[in-house]
Amino acid sequence: MKYRTLGRTGMRVSPYALGAMMFGAMGNPDHDDSTRIIHRALDAGVNFVDTADVYSRGESEEVVGKALKGRRDGVVLASKLHYPMSDGPNHQGNSRRWIVTAVENSLRRLRTDHLDLYQIHRPDPTVDVEETLSALSDLIHSGKVRAVGASGFPASEIVEAQWVAERRGLERFRTEQPPYSILNRSIEREILPVCQRYGMGTLVWSPLGQGLLTGRYRKGRHTDTHRSSAMPQHFADERKLAAVEQLIPLAEKVGMPMTHLAMAFAIAHPGVTSAIIGPRTMEQLDDLLAGADVTLDDEILDRIDEIVPPGTDAGPNDVAYTPPAIATVSQRRRSVAERSAA
Repeated sequence: MKYRTLGRTGMRVSPYALGAMMFGAMGNPDHDDSTRIIHRALDAGVNFVDTADVYSRGESEEVVGKALKGRRDGVVLASKLHYPMSDGPNHQGNSRRWIVTAVENSLRRLRTDHLDLYQIHRPDPTVDVEETLSALSDLIHSGKVRAVGASGFPASEIVEAQWVAERRGLERFRTEQPPYSILNRSIEREILPVCQRYGMGTLVWSPLGQGLLTGRYRKGRHTDTHRSSAMPQHFADERKLAAVEQLIPLAEKVGMPMTHLAMAFAIAHPGVTSAIIGPRTMEQLDDLLAGADVTLDDEILDRIDEIVPPGTDAGPNDVAYTPPAIATVSQRRRSVAERSAA
């Protein structure tokens, strides 16, 4: 396994990061099997493990903590906070109050005294980013966290956070974690260039296009799975399916599975540090690891560019963060009395 520097942190990480979302009730409830999957990935040279407190309400962190016993020093361990962890109104978000509580909970579940990377899972419009960065800075100074990052932040909010950190003398976001795949390439337009400009590492998630790039889902065919039932609009999107129908013969022509084509594409961009794989079974992990040495030449990448042009999405990015300016109707429409020009 080759290793890349995570932004300017000095930490060296594998181009494949092991995502732990599927360990626990959300995916694989068998802790022993999940531990074996984690160990197989580590034995293959994967040294970057990413989880979050919200994954199975802490169960994922518990699985990872048990699996890393005796191997913690060889792993760059990352977790995240933001999403609700209970019905309590203050057990969520990006406030100092929740950050200092959430990190202790994560450290306990992960059985470690520090996190190598602690990430804000999503923006929180109700909290001043200065408060968030101030609390995260204190975690770094106390030794509980080595570096901090963001996930799903728009380019404008990444820039704002960098400026606030500089003006206030605070620790800054060293990484960003956006969704990225052949089907959803919009981050190439602003987010990846901004991260490169500020020396931030990027660990992209959903490189298999939420499952569409496995080759299992085809145009005109009904495939009933847990994933397709949860996101029916995604698996029925004609634009994405049309792109998949063009990608499948391309993968066949070069003699590789769709999964290998998708992963090799994700880590080929110079702005991408690592792509997160999220296996639920050992079979899925072995398939992905088998493509670790795949290199896509310019001819293949040019053909992908023709199918899904750079900086564009083949269809809506169903898992991307939607800011209030888009999601909230009242922020997109003036009152009826103010809509006319005269």
